[in-house]
Amino acid sequence: MSRVLVTVLRAGIVAAFVLGLFAQIVVVPATAAGEVDAFPPYAPLQVPYGTAAIAGVGCVQVALVAVWRLLTLAERDAIFTPRALWWVDTVIGALVVETVLALVVGGHLAVTEIPSPDDGMDVVGALGAALVTVGVGASFALLVVVLRQLPQKAARLQAERAGAV
Repeated sequence: MSRVLVTVLRAGIVAAFVLGLFAQIVVVPATAAGEVDAFPPYAPLQVPYGTAAIAGVGCVQVALVAVWRLLTLAERDAIFTPRALWWVDTVIGALVVETVLALVVGGHLAVTEIPSPDDGMDVVGALGAALVTVGVGASFALLVVVLRQLPQKAARLQAERAGAV
């Protein structure tokens, strides 16, 4: 793998991780507090939805760490080893947790009567966003599950080739 490509990918991972930390520490709490200030009936939802948002960003960060480790294995030409499968499983796990989290939030939005300062479209928009997140998360998780078979099969073929030599 090209040294330049590895450096660019790592810079992107670091940038995404740092932005995630900023979102967890500043953006999510400030946004939740701002929503409660603008519409006090949202107060009971501030902590649970804020926690869900922070946990969701945390799932992305776990996946970023796993991708960093996979990149390191690829750089060392060790991507077709059982160690790599553990990191792929970590990405799958993070995607599944994020999808379940979005499903729980979407389910809560769907069955709970949430007050709205306007015509209720903000709640409908949040429900739509949660459902899109469920669909995208499930799709990516299934894609990574399928792609997991590639390094597994390559490791098996590599082991067979090494035994035949």
